[in-house]
Amino acid sequence: MTGRWPSRTIDPMATSQHTGDRVFPAMLKFWRGRRGYSQLDLGLAADVSARHVSFLETGRSRPSIEMVALLAETLDVPFRDRNEMLRAAGYPPSYPVLTATDALAGPLGLAVDAILRHGEPYPVMVIDRLYRVGRANEAARRFFAGVGIDVTDPETKLLELIFLPAGRELITNWKEFTGALLRRLHREVLHRPNDDELTALLDDLLKIGEIPEAWRQPSLDATDYPMVPLTVGIGGTTLSFLTTITAFNAPNNVTLDELRIESYFPLDGATDEFCHRLGSEGTPSETVS
Repeated sequence: MTGRWPSRTIDPMATSQHTGDRVFPAMLKFWRGRRGYSQLDLGLAADVSARHVSFLETGRSRPSIEMVALLAETLDVPFRDRNEMLRAAGYPPSYPVLTATDALAGPLGLAVDAILRHGEPYPVMVIDRLYRVGRANEAARRFFAGVGIDVTDPETKLLELIFLPAGRELITNWKEFTGALLRRLHREVLHRPNDDELTALLDDLLKIGEIPEAWRQPSLDATDYPMVPLTVGIGGTTLSFLTTITAFNAPNNVTLDELRIESYFPLDGATDEFCHRLGSEGTPSETVS
């Protein structure tokens, strides 16, 4: 027997695990606070003991993959952040992140194409979480082309264009429409606080033009209607649309969870007639005398 201690090697995986032991508790505490839950509230909602929630937040207990999923679902954590919670707890991400093209491939893509076709002669578009157009029907392409916007160009920032002076001139109820858009965007940023790209989009919009001071902060008590009216003036003609947002029900796919189908429906006979003429004759500049 010697007086020397046995040599000791550092396991990099163990070091990583210790880091994870700090990260997951912090993430759990963050989302619990974000949703306004006490440890007791979360325990009751998830049907686990408040003591166990406390142990998870202090790192005294390591969650199972099922527990991570349960707590994330209870706290309504966005799917991108659920993947981060899983990684922090030492598990692989469960929710695939695909491109919009891949997410809309196969039978689902055929169904979306059918929705776009059946929307004719009214504009219908698929937009992602950053309000970029992924797909658009012919009515949408023709309508926006008539006002100088190419929605098929992946570099087109449709939401940003609405806030520029040209957008103000085109949209006759600009304040009402853009106010509703900003309220929705504020809510999305609050719901996905770790989405830096979404936060940057909001910050960029708030730097454009003369944004009312009241729009710079989220208004949590304001009504967020599922249908937003849009009135535009083209060639001396006033067009009135009702815009609706349809969400995908895709609990296991990050990309589909963030995609929306935006549809424009005529609110009066003149707009309905315009859309039908647009579909049969060409762009708005060609159909409005």
